[in-house]
Order: sequence, then C-alpha cells, then structure tokens
Amino acid sequence: MVDWWLAWFTTLAAAALGWFWNWHVQRTAERKGQQTLEDRMRNARREADMCVREAETSARELLHESRKEFELETRERRQRLEEKEDQLQERILLLERKSHALDERESHMEQRHLEVEVESVQLQARRQEFEQLMEEQRVKLQEIAGLSEDEARAEMLHRIEDDVRKESAHLIRQIQSDLHHKAKREAQKIITYAIERYAAETVHDVTTTAVELPSEEMKGRIIGKEGRNIRSIESETGVNVMIDDTPQVVVLSGYDPMRREVATISLKRLIEDGRIHPASIEETVAKVREEVDESVRKAGENATFELGLTKIHPEISYTLGRLKYRQSYSQNVLSHSIEMAHLMGSMAAELGLDIDTAKRIGLLHDIGKALTHEVEGSHAIIGADLLAKHGEDPLVVNAVGAHHREIEPESVYAHLAMAADAVTAARPGARNENTHQYLKRLGDLEEIANSFDGVSRSYAIQAGRELRVLVEPGEVSDEKAMELARAISGRIEQEMNFPGQVKVTVIRETRSIEYAR
Repeated sequence: MVDWWLAWFTTLAAAALGWFWNWHVQRTAERKGQQTLEDRMRNARREADMCVREAETSARELLHESRKEFELETRERRQRLEEKEDQLQERILLLERKSHALDERESHMEQRHLEVEVESVQLQARRQEFEQLMEEQRVKLQEIAGLSEDEARAEMLHRIEDDVRKESAHLIRQIQSDLHHKAKREAQKIITYAIERYAAETVHDVTTTAVELPSEEMKGRIIGKEGRNIRSIESETGVNVMIDDTPQVVVLSGYDPMRREVATISLKRLIEDGRIHPASIEETVAKVREEVDESVRKAGENATFELGLTKIHPEISYTLGRLKYRQSYSQNVLSHSIEMAHLMGSMAAELGLDIDTAKRIGLLHDIGKALTHEVEGSHAIIGADLLAKHGEDPLVVNAVGAHHREIEPESVYAHLAMAADAVTAARPGARNENTHQYLKRLGDLEEIANSFDGVSRSYAIQAGRELRVLVEPGEVSDEKAMELARAISGRIEQEMNFPGQVKVTVIRETRSIEYAR
C-alpha cells in the first residue's frame, strides 16, 4: 500500500514539474518575441523614413524631367502646326486652280451638250429613215419568199424542232449503246473470270512461259523500286510479266514466241547475275536479242540442211528461221514447213516430179508469215514477193503465192502445195481456230499502231486488252502523242472486232547519253 502511494505521489510531482517547466519556456519565448518585434518595428520605421525621402527625391526628379519633355513636345507641336499651316495654304492655292479649271470644263461641257442635242436630233431622223427602209425590205422579202412574218417564224420553229428531235434521238441511241456496252462488258467480265479459273493447255503453252526463281525475295527485286524494273522489262521485251502468289515462279505472257524467248533468257540471266536495274535490263535484252537473231539464222540453215536444199539466199534463210518462233493454229510454222516439205517430196517422187523443187516449195510456202506484222497483205502474197525479190525460181514463186488460191496456179507444183498443206492441217490437234483468232487479233493491233508515222515499236499485252506504243521523241511531241493515242484507238474501233475494251498507251521517252572518257 505504501508503494502505491509513493508511485502516485511521484507521478503527481513529475506532472507538476513538467507543467512548471513548460510555463517557464513559454514565458521566456514571449519575452524574446516581444523584444524581437520591437526591434523590427524600429527597423521598419527607419526603412519607411528612407523610402519616403527617396520617393520625394524621385518625384522631384520626375517632375523636372516631365517639364523638360513637355517643353520639348510643345516646341515640336508648334513646329508641326506651322508646317501644316504652310501645307494648308498650298492646298488652298491648288484648290483655287482646280476650281478655275472646273469652271472652264463646265463651260466646255455645256457647249458639248448643245452639240450632242443637235446630233441626237439628226440620229433620230436617221433612225426613222432606217426603220422605214427595214419595213420596205421586210415587205419585199415576204413578197419574194411568199411567206408572212408569222409563217416564217413557224417554219423556223418547225426546223428547230426537227433538229432538237434528231439530237434527242441521237442522244437516246448513244445512251442505249453505252448501256448495252456496259452490260456487255459485265458479261465479258463474268466470262473472263470463268476462263481464268479454267485455262486451256493449248493457250497456256502458246502464250506463256514460267520462269523459276531461286527465292521469293527475287520477286521484289524483279519488280524494283516503284515497279521501275518490271516496267523496264515489259517495255524492252514487249512481254507482260505476271507475278502472283505462285511460290518461286514468274510467268511471262506474250503472243509472240520470239519476244517471249528473248524475255525468258534475259530474265534468267538477270537472276543469275543479281544486278537488276533498268540499265542492266536494257543491256541484257539487247545482247539476248542478238543471240536469238543468231539462233534464228542457224534454225533456217539447219532446216535447209536437213532437207538437202542448196542455193538459198541468206536473207530468205534468215526469214525462214524466224518461223521457229511463229505459231499458226497452235502449230509451229517452221516445223509445219519442214513437215510439208517432206510430204511434198514424197508426193513428187510418186508423181515423177522434181523432188528438190517440191521440197523447196513446201519449205518456203509459209515464209510470208514471218513478215505479216511488218508488211500489209496475206502471207502467201508477201512470201511470193519476198522470194521474187531475192531471185527465186518463178515456178517456186507462183506455187507459194497460189497455195491459198490468191493468185492463179501455173503448175502442178502449186496444186501439190495446196494438197500437202491441207493434209498437214487435217491431222488431229494441228489446228485451233480460237487460238489463231486470238493471235491474229494481237498481231492486227500492233500492225495498226506501226502504220502511224513516228511509231518505233508497239506491243500488244494483257491478252490484247492494252496496246503500248513507243514513239520517236524527235518526231512526236507531247501534244501529238495525245492525238496519236486517239487516232490509234479510233482506227482500232473502225477496223477490228474485239471483246471489252483496248487501252492504248503512247510512251514518249527522251534519253540523253554521254560517255566519260
């Protein structure tokens, strides 16, 4: 019990001692704060007195400067007022001169007004005279024409009505024609989609070539930046390059096998070399074209050697070799010609005729097909003219020109050529009429474009849906290029029948070449 009272007393004593210490600290702080506040008040009063004295000094200086500025501004204003007074005096003098001039003009205008009134009276008299003459002429015209004014007006309205009706009928026919063509294009589009889903082997073999690629990356390099490489390949070779989702394959499409061969070899070499850009494409295509020309020459020489024929002009041999890259009714024309030469030789041996002459006619009978895109006319007549130009036997010339009865046959060899040609064409799978018409249409497109002046080359691409025409920049200007495109499209519409539409693109390119030595 004593411990409890001792603890309670100790706690109470500690609390009293804490309260007393806290009161002492607060009392000391209040005394220090009051003394600090009094010091600050004395400092503030001293600073306020200094500020007042400085303000009074600044005010006196500002007042002095203001007086000086006011006096200066007053002098400047007085000077400006004097200048303006002088200007005002000058304007008053100028206005007096103008007033005098206006008085003179007013006097002149009054005189002119009197003259105009006199002229007006004279014009009125002349107008009345003119109206009287017009009335007399109108009466005379009515007497000559036998029509009154109302009748003439009715006749004029009747003619205008007829013209409007004709124009309306023409417009209606045009709208109907446009609707018909639009419906026809939609139908052709549907048919085209169906054909694309089923491509016949004959057409594929004749018009396209697949080129294998080492990797998918090569497709991007063939296309090039913004498509410049693929455009350069198509422009240089005249072949359409088709790049689709087929892995590691690019398809070259073109109806001319010779161009397609040049494009195929060129593309393979570019892929092997790895440098694919417009300059290398142009250089490679030029080299390959020379090599293909050499292979054409060798093909002609091999054909004559196989048949044992001699004394054939080199130009005829070269033209004969070009048939290696020509197709007719899905037949290779050079193979067809060699086959026909063997057949005519066998038939001539049975009939007791000259075998070499018969073979010569059979080999050369379709040589004109190599020139059908360069010379107008049928291939038989073109071939006969070519053979005659290079000194071929007249018997051979007549048989070649007459094997389709376009000229009168003059020997039994001509009839033999007709029979042999019919036999070779009659074997199963030798002819495909649709393919022939398709290729002929593409050839006709290029032939029409090449017939215009200034055209250097032309290529029918996109299965005949587009015709690209390259022109000589020195002969065809930009404005004339637009007129040329319209002229070619108009000629195609007049002379050809074709499905859908044909896009005519005229390309005019100027190249500046210099060599650094």
